Amino acid sequence: MNRLGILVLAAGQGTRMRSALPKVLHPLAGRPLLAHVLEAASQLQPRRVCVVYGHGGEQVRGVFASRAIEWVEQSEQRGTGHAVGLALPALEDVDRVLILYGDVPLIESATLDRLLQEAADAPLAVLTVVLSDPTGYGRMVRTPAGRVCRIVEHRDASEAEREIEEINTGILVADRERLVGWLGRVGRGNNSQGEVYLTDVVALAVADGVEVVTAQAASPEEVAGVNDRVQLAALERHFQRRQAEHLMRGGVTLADPTRFDLRGQLRAGRDVFIDLNILIEGEVTLGDRVKVGPNCVLRDCTIGADSEILASSVIEGARVGGQARIGPFARLRPETELAEQVHIGNFVEIKKSQVGSGSKINHLSYVGDALIGEDVNVGAGTITCNYDGANKHRTVIGDRAFIGSDTQLVAPVEVGANATIGAGSTITRDAPPDQLTVSRSRQMSLSGWRRPEKPKG
Repeated sequence: MNRLGILVLAAGQGTRMRSALPKVLHPLAGRPLLAHVLEAASQLQPRRVCVVYGHGGEQVRGVFASRAIEWVEQSEQRGTGHAVGLALPALEDVDRVLILYGDVPLIESATLDRLLQEAADAPLAVLTVVLSDPTGYGRMVRTPAGRVCRIVEHRDASEAEREIEEINTGILVADRERLVGWLGRVGRGNNSQGEVYLTDVVALAVADGVEVVTAQAASPEEVAGVNDRVQLAALERHFQRRQAEHLMRGGVTLADPTRFDLRGQLRAGRDVFIDLNILIEGEVTLGDRVKVGPNCVLRDCTIGADSEILASSVIEGARVGGQARIGPFARLRPETELAEQVHIGNFVEIKKSQVGSGSKINHLSYVGDALIGEDVNVGAGTITCNYDGANKHRTVIGDRAFIGSDTQLVAPVEVGANATIGAGSTITRDAPPDQLTVSRSRQMSLSGWRRPEKPKG
């Protein structure tokens, strides 16, 4: 019996989130809660995955339209047992059903695999965890010999049962045919809510002489659900701390792990240093000995070995070569490619451009849609005027050119190798190589001119 089906319950309205966005679509580490659950599920290589949806269902389905998921609608919220019963027909070709929850995002595949191993020879296995304060959770009621006999919800528990610290996480795996039979016997009048509780199958299994086995979660956070934004924030910090510890054990130095956010994947070489308040999104690669200064955002980029990213820089969709120096307060936009030993300084923005090795753009400049050669110096205040209001045009600057401060390069235009552009020039035609090109009005002073004044009164 190796055919596994995974059923994810994601129909809850999430009223305590106080949001128009369905609860399972709220982001944790930049991805919807449900995405985390589906990722853990996929690592178990199930035969089929089914998601029960309800509130905001079409929006949820739209976000995950590319995934191979069986969708089942629960239009009327009548409890977890009711939701599972609706979905089981979609899992007719599986032997075992693993039940997960779309708002329990940090469940790990290793824990689920351990639960499946416990259930290898048992019709029913439940994942539990011990909490110092189990208020609000269903308690695992055991016999004096330690065998599970039933689960009682907090609101239905006696005073003695509320002293039990082992709680039901809601996650369980069951033989499909047995589960169908047990759910058929679950009534709606056995609890104060009048709902069909999935947990009632435990008592029914015990009544049938079935031993209910258990496995334990590694931590309470792993099986914690999200009901409001406070709980979401707490799980975000736990998740980020877990990622930070993984990176530090891999050799990355984090100046303060509590002020580091990873919303994607980070591949880091040896002896990488990351300062405070860093946000990393998408796919980011940092080469050996890269240093990232405080308050930076790195998104879908590659930084070569021995490069330094100074404070408050934003790099998105760019490739930076080795031994580069970026920032502070620099912005590299998508399709930017910097060769080795390039310097991009403060308040410089680069967009869809290639910059050759050894070139420097150190101050207050905008370079867009440009090809810049090697060992070029671009002076402060230089801009490429790449947009005419309808189309983008390209600027080409040859090797070892020197662009004076406050220059406007009106594309399409080409500056030849070894050319010098005088400061304050507006270049509208190609500048030849090995020559000085200057474009300025003659300086003059006007006597009698008065500066405009604001009206008085």
